Amino acid sequence: MKRPSDENIHVLDNSYVRKQYAKYSYEQKQVIFRRRRLTALLVLAVFIFTSAGIALFKDHQRLQLMRAYQVETQEKKKQTQKEKATLEKEVALLKDEDYVAKLARSRYFYSKSGELIYPLPENSDSQLNEHSTNP
Repeated sequence: MKRPSDENIHVLDNSYVRKQYAKYSYEQKQVIFRRRRLTALLVLAVFIFTSAGIALFKDHQRLQLMRAYQVETQEKKKQTQKEKATLEKEVALLKDEDYVAKLARSRYFYSKSGELIYPLPENSDSQLNEHSTNP
C-alpha cells in the first residue's frame, strides 16, 4: 500500500475540532500540573523525613552521651561515698583521746614525760629533725 503524502491530509477547521484540541491541550496542562504538584509534594516529604531523621540521630547521639555521663557520675558517686565513709570513721576515731595520743606518738614522735623514743631504720633522719620529742 501506498502511504498518503502530507498533501493529501487536510485538517478540519470547525468548532468541534477546535473544542477537541482545546480539551486535549487542557488535559495535557492538567497532567503537567499534577506531575509538578506531585514532585513538589515528594520533595517536601523527603525534606521533612530527612530533617526528622537528622533530629532523631542527634537525639540518639545525645542520649548515648548522657548515658555515658550517667555511668561516670554513678562511679564517681560510689567513690565519693567510700571516701565519705572512710572520713567518717577517721572523724569518729579522732574523737577518741587515746587514739589521738597514740597517733601523735607514732607519726610525730611525741612522747610522754620520761619516755624515750627509738626511731626505726625505715624512718628517715629528716623526719626525726622536723618533729620535737616533747609535747
